Amino acid sequence: MRSAPTILHLDMDAFYASAEQAAKPSLRGKAVVVGGLGPRGVVATASYEARKFGVHSAMPMGQARRLAPHAAYLVPRFRLYREVSEQVMGLLRELSPLVEPLSLDEAFVDLETAEVAWDEASAQAVGVRLRADIRRVTGLTGSVGLAASKMLAKIASEEAKPDGLVLIRPGTERALLGPKSVRILPGVGPATGDHLRRAGILTVAEIAGAGEDELVRLLGKSHGGHLYAMALAHDDRPVVAERDSKSVSVEDTYDVDIHDRVRVRAEVRRLADRCVERLRAAERSGRTVVLKVRRYDFSTLTRSETLRGPTDDPAVVREAAARLLESVDTTGGVRLLGVGVSGLADFTQEDLFAQAAAAEEAEEEDRSAVDAVEVGERVEAAAEVVAEAVERRWMAGHDVRHAEFGPGWVQGSGLGRVTVRFETPYAVGPGRVRTFLVDDPLLEPGEPLPLVERGEEGVVS
Repeated sequence: MRSAPTILHLDMDAFYASAEQAAKPSLRGKAVVVGGLGPRGVVATASYEARKFGVHSAMPMGQARRLAPHAAYLVPRFRLYREVSEQVMGLLRELSPLVEPLSLDEAFVDLETAEVAWDEASAQAVGVRLRADIRRVTGLTGSVGLAASKMLAKIASEEAKPDGLVLIRPGTERALLGPKSVRILPGVGPATGDHLRRAGILTVAEIAGAGEDELVRLLGKSHGGHLYAMALAHDDRPVVAERDSKSVSVEDTYDVDIHDRVRVRAEVRRLADRCVERLRAAERSGRTVVLKVRRYDFSTLTRSETLRGPTDDPAVVREAAARLLESVDTTGGVRLLGVGVSGLADFTQEDLFAQAAAAEEAEEEDRSAVDAVEVGERVEAAAEVVAEAVERRWMAGHDVRHAEFGPGWVQGSGLGRVTVRFETPYAVGPGRVRTFLVDDPLLEPGEPLPLVERGEEGVVS
């Protein structure tokens, strides 16, 4: 490990929800939940105000609505999030050529390589300046951790949340980690945590005291040995730029095993979309889709499928991940799911066969729906489908523009009407609310506005 805290970990605070609050003055200081709003939707991000009610990411949206019925529920606006992410990653790359993005809102930075930090004081100064620059350029806040290793830098940023900075001084790592829960270490999810608890191991110090042999006996050679090293604060992993990575992947560990096959499919679909977000953020494509499933009995299965060519199409990755899931038995429950893409390339070659199959499947579903309706009801059913399609485009949270009232966002729609709040990120207070017919010719979809107002030459004002 290094002798100075020159590895920086940045984690934006409740990124999606904070971006929505910054864009919508009427939501600032209020509970905001971003995610899929359908019956099978899950929470992507919850604001800190919503978290007070127990809402958290990966939670079923129905459960979130029961916990926080008065929160604002919005669909994600990934175009906005990607634009803000590019601004943040640009600031990080100004610090160092070694930036390892983990997602749109999280990254490691090697400050030593660029010689911008060499001791505690210089590292602290870089962190303070970075947080100020992020707020100035994006209007959002990020938490910064500084340490001599990646593991400790990430732990430090968690300790700093929200909107803070924590530096872990070299030589103090063991004392800092010792009394903390085993769950603070990377790779210790609910399942491993319960396994250690049953063995009487609750803290990081108790992991170190148990010894490597005992950890290997409990968790296996690879996992046990890795966990023991982490408990001793040994982590020599380098910061690796995304373009040097061999794969991109995301995974979630669940507090309660998932038994419902429909929920498992929905989670795999969501993970596939998140994986493609990271892939596109790195301007890469991939040829091989990998599915990871850890079952109720700790057994971990991986399945992979190699496509005809590299792709960054979310539909293609979702279809491949869904096919892989069909070969895995999840009857007893699932503790962890992951989706990854390997065989990375700098170009894409769309999998036309997969797209055609998806389109054909959608058409077949439409045909089946029509066949199921009695002849006398077809006209009425078709009218309902058209009306639903018109209303569906006005999704809660999406941007709109009215010829008379200007830019705004959808608060909700239904019964042939859409309610819009007209406000911009630069307004001092909440904007006015108006309701229109869904087919109002003066209302049209809009584009996200920058969160920070810029001058004529694109300079932040």
